[in-house]
Amino acid sequence: MRDLAPRLPSSPGFWRSPLRGPWFTSVLGLVLLVGITVLFLTGLLSYAAYNPDLSPVNDKTPDKGLLGFYLFAWPTGPSWLYRLTQGVHVTLGLTLIPVLLAKLWSVVPKLFALPPARSLAHALERVSLLLLVGGALFEFVTGVLNIQLEYLFPGSFYPLHFYGAWVFFAAFVAHAALKVPAAMRNVRRMRAGAGEERDGLVTPRPDAPTVSRRGALWTVGGGSLLLFATGAGRSFDGPLRATALLAPHGGAEPGSGPNGFQVNKTAAYAGVDAAETSEEAWRLVVVGRTTTVRLARADLLRLPLHSAASPIACVEGWSTSDQHWRGVRLRDLAALVGFDGDPPDVLVESLQRRGAFRRGALRANQVADPRSLLALSVNGAALSPDHGYPARIIVPAAPGVLNTKWVARMTFGDLG
Repeated sequence: MRDLAPRLPSSPGFWRSPLRGPWFTSVLGLVLLVGITVLFLTGLLSYAAYNPDLSPVNDKTPDKGLLGFYLFAWPTGPSWLYRLTQGVHVTLGLTLIPVLLAKLWSVVPKLFALPPARSLAHALERVSLLLLVGGALFEFVTGVLNIQLEYLFPGSFYPLHFYGAWVFFAAFVAHAALKVPAAMRNVRRMRAGAGEERDGLVTPRPDAPTVSRRGALWTVGGGSLLLFATGAGRSFDGPLRATALLAPHGGAEPGSGPNGFQVNKTAAYAGVDAAETSEEAWRLVVVGRTTTVRLARADLLRLPLHSAASPIACVEGWSTSDQHWRGVRLRDLAALVGFDGDPPDVLVESLQRRGAFRRGALRANQVADPRSLLALSVNGAALSPDHGYPARIIVPAAPGVLNTKWVARMTFGDLG
């Protein structure tokens, strides 16, 4: 009588790849254990960099409750800090995609295994696995869409990715606690030549192998290396940026000259009209403890000017090298309106009419840093409209969105 192939995914012989097995899954799982932990930690650092507990305008995750326990005043040094942490977060996330997909493929038989729960421990493992798979797909998909500037998900990226990360990481920790001992045991057994344990991943009806498990791991590693090579360049300048083929801000710089470096929001996108930024129309309103002053660009140019070198680094993972900015120190503007000693927090408002972060808050430590400027020029030339003319904020180590462009109003005072 002819042996009929199983028709249901829950049948042990339905999944026939000879690659599946505890050793293959364990190696991928251990790589993800390290990689996802780094992703989670750098994600928390990115969130802290926004100083979300400083002001509601910075907080895109309302009602976070206890999840805000780790927040701290984001430092201003080194100036490339956010460039490093967010570059690692985004580049590592892209690099882990082949590993994640291979890991999900390797354990797919377990998603259909019957009975659903053989014991309490098995039930916990199944629940953690379902949450892990769903959370991983959600986090990686929303992350990739965000860095590609494709906002196809419902609502704001910030709360979706933030709360999704907590659900995913909680499932990840629970699953790791259950499975890491077995994963380490499987790797040691294979290294010792003792063979691997059978835990439902090894098919009883394997197809003929076309590649070894080690060959499959090399293939996965090659895919990760390809994504690294075509994504990491967005965090650098010069020839390396041309290798970032999969990045919106990869390739050549958008122009030449002093203002010829990457920009996220253009003046046209932000709805900033040239008429309102003209010398005749534009005035900066600075509000303080005892007084309010209105300053034209010419007035600002007559104040003591200072220089600072800082990059622009964005949450999407792209950044520039140090640009050389010149303008008025934020702490000097605070002194103009009554804060002669230690400067306070400041709320910065832009002429920008649409999009997130039309307003942004900066902590006192950011205002006090001598490298924090209301910049009027860059690389020896006046700011271009797309880089924030007539004036923009530059704070070392701050996310790009807090380096507000087209500044119209600054209100100094305690925002806490």
